[in-house]
Amino acid sequence: MIKADIDTEHPEQIIEGFGASDAWSCQFAGLWPEDKRAKMADLLFSTKMDKAGQPIGIGLNFWRFGIGAGSAEQGKESNIADPWRRQASFLKLDGTYNDQAMSGNLWFLNAAKTRGVKNFVGFINSPHVRFTLNKKAYSSDGLCNLDFDKLDAFCEDITKQIKLIKEKMGIELNNISPINEPQWKWNEHSQEGCPYTNTEIVRLVNALSKALAVHGLATKIQLAEAGQLDFLYDNANSLKGYQVNSFFNPSSENYIGGLGNVDKSISGHSYFTTSPEQRAIKIRSSVAAEVAKIKGLRYWMSEYCILGDSLMKGEGRDLTIDPALFIAKVIHNDLSVSNASTWQWWLSISPNDYKDGLIYIDKKQVNGNVYESKMLWVLGNYSRFIPAGSVRVPVHCNADNDVLISSYIHKGKLITVVVNTRAKDVIVSLSCKGRKFKKAIAYTTSSALNLSPSYSDTNEINVPARSVKTIIND
Repeated sequence: MIKADIDTEHPEQIIEGFGASDAWSCQFAGLWPEDKRAKMADLLFSTKMDKAGQPIGIGLNFWRFGIGAGSAEQGKESNIADPWRRQASFLKLDGTYNDQAMSGNLWFLNAAKTRGVKNFVGFINSPHVRFTLNKKAYSSDGLCNLDFDKLDAFCEDITKQIKLIKEKMGIELNNISPINEPQWKWNEHSQEGCPYTNTEIVRLVNALSKALAVHGLATKIQLAEAGQLDFLYDNANSLKGYQVNSFFNPSSENYIGGLGNVDKSISGHSYFTTSPEQRAIKIRSSVAAEVAKIKGLRYWMSEYCILGDSLMKGEGRDLTIDPALFIAKVIHNDLSVSNASTWQWWLSISPNDYKDGLIYIDKKQVNGNVYESKMLWVLGNYSRFIPAGSVRVPVHCNADNDVLISSYIHKGKLITVVVNTRAKDVIVSLSCKGRKFKKAIAYTTSSALNLSPSYSDTNEINVPARSVKTIIND
């Protein structure tokens, strides 16, 4: 038996929520027949149950809206070969704006809103091609492609896009993320991207901060979408590393954390840091320690999918429980070790033969089939039942790394997620000082189940082999 002692006397981080992005497929999937796109939206955002008490969807409460750089309008001239990796923009190549240019993306934005999503993040992988040095949405030489002579025009464009979304959809973006993985060269022209040094990021953020203020927008700037977690605390690359200290330490020459419209959060991506286990834990512990040095700073894990490591390859679509259990361990470590307050997936909808989607579709722009993955439902073991405002509390247990347990408190309820990667069932005994457990409801995802409900009158819970179980106690 695995004994889990839940320590409610030492609360950790407040959970803000769970999300995913609309890149790149929603520009097409959002134009599919109503029944197909509604099904996808329900799977991602719904918090409703069916008559049997089965969740209809995973209840994401963050939605990332990609503001493109014009490569979709450029078409083949963008030099991005795959149209499913080109991104649309309201800003046209001739400098005018077309509020119909992102109809598919806007459909999903509205679908998220109508299903209760409250947190909207606009993200920009590259400045629009009107503002880049090479007039492309990627770097030619691995250096920053933003034409800084057009910096003010770029920032004005960002504010225009935010205002257009607000006017058209009634949604004012909570956050704008103006850079993405600035450490990489982005010179392979396989998708939109732009490198930045920390100093270049500071120039952009200062200008964007002024533009947001001039236009009276409440949208906060979110930094810094580090391409790998160790860039947040390691300054081996002094121009692009050590980003927590660089941006949020008042003694740093690159300090921008004091700007009123810079969100007091720092974001990183969990790619390439998930194995071996000892390394994954060390890196995440270092992130938590670095963020803790800045009073009030929150950490966002703002993008992940399985790109591949020594344990799990990214190539090959896999709808089974195998990659889902891998993902569950990543989520657990990001929440419980690095103290992430949000956890956000990359492609919400994927047409690819790759482990990058929650939902999969045929690679057809007009219509096709929709496929659910176990990665979707395992994320739901967290996103559907850990509401915004939940507080993570430590769990001490006698399990090895093949059974992972995390707990959260929300409005008197105790939510516990158990990840069992063993090939056999385990019994988990929950205990909590000063608390007696009443009847619990639990939701299990396994090879055969998708958040299937069950009930228990005891604090000893059976967790099936190779499954993830969320237990909710009053």
